[in-house]
Amino acid sequence: MPEPRPADRLPYVDEHAVLVDCGADDLWGRLLAEVERSLSGAAGARYARLVRADPVAAGGPRPLAAGSAFPGFLVAGFEPGRELALHGRHRFSTYALVYRIESLSDGRARLRAETRAVFPGVAGRLYRLLVIGSGAHAVAMRRMMNAYRRPPRGA
Repeated sequence: MPEPRPADRLPYVDEHAVLVDCGADDLWGRLLAEVERSLSGAAGARYARLVRADPVAAGGPRPLAAGSAFPGFLVAGFEPGRELALHGRHRFSTYALVYRIESLSDGRARLRAETRAVFPGVAGRLYRLLVIGSGAHAVAMRRMMNAYRRPPRGA
């Protein structure tokens, strides 16, 4: 039996999926461009500092590859055209966001985003209630997933 991937060791939170009117290769480009754009902003950096995230700043290789970093996320898995795994941690949680691309027979592609996380201690449980229980995480994920339906800016 294969060794479980690090993200698979974390408890499942949720999964969101979207069908995209392009092939898997084009969707991969959209995914990388949107992840870079959405996770590199100043608001994310401020939030990462506030919750003492690791990593706290962008860095590592560009274009994106294993080892690239954003505030709150490290690219821990990178299978071009198939999977992008982002991992991170802060004082309330250890988490992973894993994107998977599936080619469909009609020329479209499906993008799935699976969230896994652990929320230790009383502070972690309160954080989970605020972020997951309130529905804020689901709203943010739906917004992010819909962004992948559009070609990257400037394309």
